[in-house]
Amino acid sequence: MAGEIVSALQTAAAITDQRQKIEQYKLILASILSNNHVQNAKAFIDHMVSDDVPLVASRQLLQIVAQELSKLEPDAHKEIAHYALAQIQTRVVSFEEQVSIIREKLAELYEEEHQWSKAAQMLSGIDLDSGIRNLDDTYKLSKCVQIARLYLEDDDAVNAEIFIKKASFMVSNSHDEALNLEYKVCYARILDMKRRFLEAALRYYEISQIEKRQIGDRWIDEDALQQELSAAVTCTILAAAGPQRSRVLATLYKDERCSKLKIYPILQKVYLERILRKPEIDAFAEELKPHQKALLPDNSTVLDRAMIEHNLLSASKLYTNISFEELGTLLGIAPQKAEKIASRMIYEDRMRGSIDQVEAVIHFEDDIEELQQWDQQIVGLCQALNDVLDSMAKKGLTIAV
Repeated sequence: MAGEIVSALQTAAAITDQRQKIEQYKLILASILSNNHVQNAKAFIDHMVSDDVPLVASRQLLQIVAQELSKLEPDAHKEIAHYALAQIQTRVVSFEEQVSIIREKLAELYEEEHQWSKAAQMLSGIDLDSGIRNLDDTYKLSKCVQIARLYLEDDDAVNAEIFIKKASFMVSNSHDEALNLEYKVCYARILDMKRRFLEAALRYYEISQIEKRQIGDRWIDEDALQQELSAAVTCTILAAAGPQRSRVLATLYKDERCSKLKIYPILQKVYLERILRKPEIDAFAEELKPHQKALLPDNSTVLDRAMIEHNLLSASKLYTNISFEELGTLLGIAPQKAEKIASRMIYEDRMRGSIDQVEAVIHFEDDIEELQQWDQQIVGLCQALNDVLDSMAKKGLTIAV
């Protein structure tokens, strides 16, 4: 069989009329593809990249190969596609468009088989910065976002971030609303997976506020928006306790849509700075994704850290001072660990207080004195303004009130 295909290809190569030559090659290719014959397909590819075939003809014929491969059996498709990419590699500059089609079709096959990272790797081999092909920014942006999305399906935030950062340079000039939305969703998921929870929460919340129900050919239903809103709440609860988190919590708590979420009861307790008990934390943990329960270097989980910090901040609103021992009991951790977490939060200005290591006591500070000072300043300003108005009235100046 191998001898027959070689002979047929040599016969076609000997035809002097270019149109007839290409038609003969097409007939040979059609026969190969209809029979799913892998070895003959490889022989055809070898012939196409050789010096026996003019570049104009080989480009046209390899284009057909690239487009027709998806009609083959999956295993044959993969084997021939990988072989073609390897053989073309030495002359890839001459066949950039054909290589792109082969990679895109192969990526589709891998995606259908849920081999997400393989699909992403296949697409990442496309040269988006080619000086030969004129690629528009929408195509480049779509590929970067698609690659990022595929990596995220395998929870690979590191590689996904590489391509979403490339996309960030192009998205500001994009008018494709559906593509821009997909970029925002990918970016939010990356921030979430990299445990930059407060940033992720703001991104999720922005997406949840979309008013359009049709973007391009994509319909946005209420369930999808509720999922984004729920993700925003989850990320905010998991974020490091402090003033920034409190502001985002206030925004979410005041959003009427949140009252319909399953996660609302814990949002309410966190916003009201109430201490969370173990059963409540365990119920919340059941709704979390694996990366949101990941182990930290100190062998605690992301959730453990978030809940301890929240409860510590809540305790600071209830107590004037508390011993390390009592605080450890309240938080369910060792006194030394309680002291360490409290000192870090105070140092980072996420909690007001001071630590007396001799007495092994934490003294909490509140904002009452600061608020009283602010009130006094407002009163002083109002009195000064009244004095000015009285002085103007005595001089006979009319004042519009």
